[in-house]
Amino acid sequence: MSQAKASLKPEQSKLSWHELQQLTRGFEHWLCSFANAAHTPEYPYGRFRELLAVGARRVIKLSRPDRQALHRLQETLAGNWWFGVIAYDVKNAFERLHSRNADFLGFPDLYLFSPEWVFEHRNDEVVCLSGSLEDFLAQAYCLPSAGQATAAYVGAIHATTSQERYEKTVEAIRCDIRNGEIYEMNYCIEFQAEAYLPDPFALFQALNQRSPMPFAAFARLGQYYVLSASPERYMKRQGNRLVSQPIKGTAPRGQTPQEDEKIKQALFYSEKERAENMMIVDLVRNDLARVGIAGTVEVEELFGIYTFRRLHQMVSTISVQLPAQATFIDCLAATFPMGSMTGAPKVRAMELIEHYETQKRGWYSGTLGYITPQGDFDWNVLIRTIFYNDHSRRLSFQVGSAITYDASPAQEWAECLLKAEAMREILTGI
Repeated sequence: MSQAKASLKPEQSKLSWHELQQLTRGFEHWLCSFANAAHTPEYPYGRFRELLAVGARRVIKLSRPDRQALHRLQETLAGNWWFGVIAYDVKNAFERLHSRNADFLGFPDLYLFSPEWVFEHRNDEVVCLSGSLEDFLAQAYCLPSAGQATAAYVGAIHATTSQERYEKTVEAIRCDIRNGEIYEMNYCIEFQAEAYLPDPFALFQALNQRSPMPFAAFARLGQYYVLSASPERYMKRQGNRLVSQPIKGTAPRGQTPQEDEKIKQALFYSEKERAENMMIVDLVRNDLARVGIAGTVEVEELFGIYTFRRLHQMVSTISVQLPAQATFIDCLAATFPMGSMTGAPKVRAMELIEHYETQKRGWYSGTLGYITPQGDFDWNVLIRTIFYNDHSRRLSFQVGSAITYDASPAQEWAECLLKAEAMREILTGI
C-alpha cells in the first residue's frame, strides 16, 4: 500500500485539513480522529493519530456475533486499513453473558469499514496514506450539495434513572460488595432524547471545542453517528507492544491555580480513588497476560494525574509484549470489554451490570478506532460520547462511575452529572 505523501493542491487552491473535512461530509462512511494536542496533556504512547477515513470499499456489520464469527474476521482484517466501532455487548461473544435491557438506539454490535481513502494530518501538512487523491476530489466535488440548512431539534433530555433510584441501586451494589460478590462495579445511566440533527459534525465540533480530549473522534457509519470526546485509550498496539491506559479517578478543575493544584493533590492521595484505580490495574494486568508473552506485563505508570479542560483524571499505563502471531481479534478476546468500564471480578461485575442497569449499553463503553495494514491499532473507550440514529431520530449518551464499598451514593450521582455536563450543555444550546 502506498505511503507516499500527497499535498492537497487542487488546481484552484490548496486544501487545509479543515477544508478536507468539509469535503467528506457528503459521504455515507467517514471517520475522523482528533488528538487536540494544543489543549490536552502529553500522553504516554501519544494521543490519537489525526486520521480521516473516507468511503467504504467494504463494510462489516454484525449483530450478536459469537466468538467464531469474530475469529473468522482475522483474515479479512489483515493487510488493510479498517475503522469502526465495537459495542460493549460484544462481551457476550467471549463470556456466557447476555444483553436484554431496553435498546433505545438500535445500533449493531459491530460496524467496521475498510475505507477508499485515508488521510493524515501531520504538523499542518496533509498526507494521503491510501487511495488516489485525484479520485477522492473528483468524487467529493460530484456529491450533491447539502442544500438549504434546516433547523436542528433536540427534545427534552431525560435520564432513564432518577436520583432516588440511582442512590438505592448504589446501596444495593455496596451490599453485593460487602457480601463478597464483587470488589468494584462500574454503574452507568443513560440520558435520552428525540432529536433531528441535520449536521451532526457541527455539533461534534462544538463538543470538541467545549471538551477537547486526546482520543476524540467523529464517525458517520451510514445512519449511525458517533460524537466522541473520549479521554481514555482502551488499547494500542505499537510493533510488538500492547498498551492499555485505564482511567479511574475524577475530580473537577479548580477556580484558581492554587485551588486546582490542591484538587490534583487530593485526587492523587485519595485512598478511595487509588483503590479503584489499583483494582482495575490488576484486572488489566491479568487481561494482558492472557494474550502477551509470559512475564512481560509491566505497569509503566501508576496513578498518573492528567489535567484536561474541565477535569483531572487518574490514569495508569500497563503494557505487555505480544507474540508475533497475535492478531487484533486475539487482543480483543483477551481484554474486552475494558476493565475500567466493568469492575472486578470482571465476569461477575458484568452480570450485575446487566441486572442493575436499565439500558443496553450498546456503543457506549465500547470502543472506536482503527487498524493499520501493518497490524498496529489504536482504540479508545467510548465515554463522554453522544450517539445519534438518523433514521429513528434519537440520540443518547451515558455516564457512570466506579462503585466500591466506600462509595457515597450522593457523591457518585454528582460525579455522573459532572461527566454529563459538557454533552448536556452542547445539546441544550441547540
